This record gives sequence, C-alpha cells and structure tokens, in this order.
Amino acid sequence: MFLADCRARLAFDLLANTWNAVVVWALRDGPSRPGRLRERIGGISPKVLTETLRRLEFNGLVRRSVYPGSPPHVEYGLTALGRTLLEPIEAFGGWAFEHGDEVMAAQERAESAGDTGS
Repeated sequence: MFLADCRARLAFDLLANTWNAVVVWALRDGPSRPGRLRERIGGISPKVLTETLRRLEFNGLVRRSVYPGSPPHVEYGLTALGRTLLEPIEAFGGWAFEHGDEVMAAQERAESAGDTGS
C-alpha cells in the first residue's frame, strides 16, 4: 500500500511532476544560471522553471547560490541528495527509449478505438 506518509509515494510524487526530473537531469553537469537552464531544457517558461527550482530546493535536491556583483546573479546546482536521483532518472529514460514506441503505439490504438484513457 502507498500510504500518504510512505517513502515510496514520496519518491513517486517527486518524479510525478514532469519538470522535476527534467531540471534535475539538466543540472547533472554542474551548477547553472536559470537562463542557461531554460536553453538546455527548451519548452519551459521562466515561471514554471522558477516554481520547479523552488520545489526542488524545498525538497533538498537543489541548492541556490547567489553571487554578488553588478548585477548579482544566481546559480542552481544539485545537492548530494539531488545527485542520487540521476541514476533512477537515467534508468527511467533508458526504459522510455527502449519502450517508448510501444507505449505510443498503444496510445494510437486506444485513440483509434475511441478510448481516451480518462
């Protein structure tokens, strides 16, 4: 059973948000400024990126560093805890690469049959 306080459910909830895993993966090579992250990711609005980074920071997966200067700038990087997610994300991506065509074919068959999956 996946109770509300179950650790497995916590992990599933973290990865249920599409952007969480994408942002963690985009930070795998080191800290980055938000603008550079948006370039790497593509298709994410500044607002959604900010919300995602805040959520990841709240969960201890990302660290925000502010650098003084003119103008000051901010970088985000993975914490040690955040780095532990890279292997599961890579495994899940491998699964998607291997089985993605099968999933899309099933979706197309269901849509042809009039089943929307809701």
